[in-house]
Amino acid sequence: MKAPWNFARFLPLAGRLLSRGRLPTLLFAVASKGASQGNRLGKLKDDLRLLQALCLAYWRGEYRAISGKSILMVVAGLMYFLSPLDAIPDFIPVFGMLDDIAVLAWVMKTLDDELNAFRAWRERQLPEKLAVIERLPDTPEQLQLQGPKKT
Repeated sequence: MKAPWNFARFLPLAGRLLSRGRLPTLLFAVASKGASQGNRLGKLKDDLRLLQALCLAYWRGEYRAISGKSILMVVAGLMYFLSPLDAIPDFIPVFGMLDDIAVLAWVMKTLDDELNAFRAWRERQLPEKLAVIERLPDTPEQLQLQGPKKT
């Protein structure tokens, strides 16, 4: 399946974000936008939570059973979701979120096997451990201080 228009420009940005250790900042921004959009997101809200949980588990070094290309696509999809100036700017009422939803739906479909493997991994974790892994601290700086596990 072909990538959505304009998505490819986010891949190098995602690579730089990951290499510079800026994933926590992205996750906070995604959580903030997801909360502010409320019911406008529908099922996408659950997808966003899953992608955020995957990124947190990846950041903390708890889950690395995902290819580098796939984690890059997830991060690029989240960056696209955050970008106010994408194919349809977010400030356009009603239609502004359509391209964001389409891109994230494409990411979810394209990475279905890897996301199912992550869901299965999550189901095998103790709830207490999962709560720690997927907890977003109060500030991005706190997540930075916790840092990723060295693997």
